[in-house]
Amino acid sequence: MALKIRRVVILEGARQCGKTTLVKQWMSTNATYRTLDDANILSVARSDPMGFVSHDQRLMIIDEIQKAPELLSAIKKKVDEDTRPGQYLLTGSANIQSLPGVNESLAGRVRKVRLRPLTVGETLNHTPLFLEKAFNGMFVDRSAENLRGEIVDMAFQGGFPEALNATHSKFWHKDYIAALLERDLKDIANIRRKDAMRALLEVLAAWSGKFMDMSAITAGLSIQRHTAESYLNALEALHLIERVHAWTKTDYEKAAKKDKLFMTDTGMMTALLKWKKANVLLNGDQVGKLIETFVFTQLIAEVETFGERYQLYHYRDRDQREIDFIVERDDGAMLGIEVKAGSNTSRSDAKHLAWFKNNIAKGRPFIGVVLNTNPMTFSLGEGLFSAPISALF
Repeated sequence: MALKIRRVVILEGARQCGKTTLVKQWMSTNATYRTLDDANILSVARSDPMGFVSHDQRLMIIDEIQKAPELLSAIKKKVDEDTRPGQYLLTGSANIQSLPGVNESLAGRVRKVRLRPLTVGETLNHTPLFLEKAFNGMFVDRSAENLRGEIVDMAFQGGFPEALNATHSKFWHKDYIAALLERDLKDIANIRRKDAMRALLEVLAAWSGKFMDMSAITAGLSIQRHTAESYLNALEALHLIERVHAWTKTDYEKAAKKDKLFMTDTGMMTALLKWKKANVLLNGDQVGKLIETFVFTQLIAEVETFGERYQLYHYRDRDQREIDFIVERDDGAMLGIEVKAGSNTSRSDAKHLAWFKNNIAKGRPFIGVVLNTNPMTFSLGEGLFSAPISALF
């Protein structure tokens, strides 16, 4: 556990993903808890950082640290004087070290842990075993009459705990987005035009699963490109959007390097786009975009569960060969994943996986899988499989 080996642990994640609930598990007679969401406590923290972070307990928990980043320098001084592990547990609804004016990295003293919205597997209390099994070519069948409909239902619900329990999750997501734009952005950036930020966020929701292209993203928006880029960086800092880097560890000269952009929660994505389930199921582009983003949210959570063991990428080259996701294991083995919203899968759906296996991976262990809405698992060639999306959880 991170608190046993680092003096400071920062638990980061989007607001309402469960950070406070999680850290309160460490509340005891040996822990001090303070939240900067309380205006009076925040005022004290800003006026006297050194006094605020002083404590005589085993652990101090400070919630929403991004509201007072000046505390980081005070914490550094404290943990340099006393090098015991497990002294501070900080939570942040923003990536604090990416914020303007934050120069203190706490390098060598801190461990950052990302908390994401709940995956389907977590809601079912299932141990995350997809990657371990997939690298061995093992995928679970699923008995279901309408797997596609189930996946879309899950995607519309998203993974925020309160949204999962809400009677009408779309209203919860709308209120959540409004609160972020009204309040949380003020903590990390000087956003003067909330209307422009809202418009950009809607464009980015529609862009989920596509390659980054700022010129295309900003086309039609009444904001300059540099402003849009600063707004995009703020949304990344709030953990609302995320980039997947291209896999470029090859001498193949046609490999592309553009990142892919994803929304970090599919419930929020559908609320921003005002989608309706019945219409999405009949729209090939929308259901494909939604399901690929849903797979990303499930996959990235499991990748991060295992620390440095796995890394997530995508692949594309100038000959239009694309692989939605590539997971690279720390021993060099690779897993290629294509995502398909339909249930009819053939060898042609794995042609890019097969090409990558034979021409790029070469001698490296490589498994390729087309995740789709067919409940059965079957072979698409040597080391290539068709498997249900539900194998993820």
